[in-house]
Amino acid sequence: MVIKKWSVAVLLVVSFLNSNSQTDPQAKKILDELSAKTKAYTTIKAEFSFVNEKKDKSKDTQNGKITTKGTKYKLEIPGHEIYCDGKIVWDFIKDANEVQVKDMETGGDDAVNPSTIFTIYEKGYKYKFEGEDALMQTISLFPENPDKKKFHTAKLYVDKTKKQISSVKMMMKDGSSQTYTIKTFEPNTAIPDTYFTFNTKAHPGVSVEDLR
Repeated sequence: MVIKKWSVAVLLVVSFLNSNSQTDPQAKKILDELSAKTKAYTTIKAEFSFVNEKKDKSKDTQNGKITTKGTKYKLEIPGHEIYCDGKIVWDFIKDANEVQVKDMETGGDDAVNPSTIFTIYEKGYKYKFEGEDALMQTISLFPENPDKKKFHTAKLYVDKTKKQISSVKMMMKDGSSQTYTIKTFEPNTAIPDTYFTFNTKAHPGVSVEDLR
């Protein structure tokens, strides 16, 4: 996706929201509870759907799986298996039987993906409580450094009973949106560290492209 410049009007609106959101006590209470519960999990396994809605309102939908253990993760999406041991990322492209090897990136927009969906709110954002119904609480997140992000606002939907993220909707600067919705959630399963490392021996003939 190409990063486009904001209009002056959008900048003014977001600046106003940011200035009135960072110390929202109700949002902070919800996020603190969410953070405490999420950090108590040793591992998380989840299935999710991803909807990319374009400016013309057309939609692309994909399903995937994510497993996390601290900074380690394995992400399974159509055509790809992405492994990360906390330092190195392996992107296995199935159709090409190729794996691309990169250093793990800790900042910028690459940090917003299913591997960080459960902790997206923890740093680098201002926040504002938007409301609730019988099931969900809604919080808006605004990047503290918007120039480094492709989105200007993220809507966080929190299950009131489970104290878990139900979905995240990111409003992109180009007018599109991306929504991650958690379909299944299983914490605290025993997962060995080797699960998060790509095994070349298990993929005969795989081509390795080291981009580090």
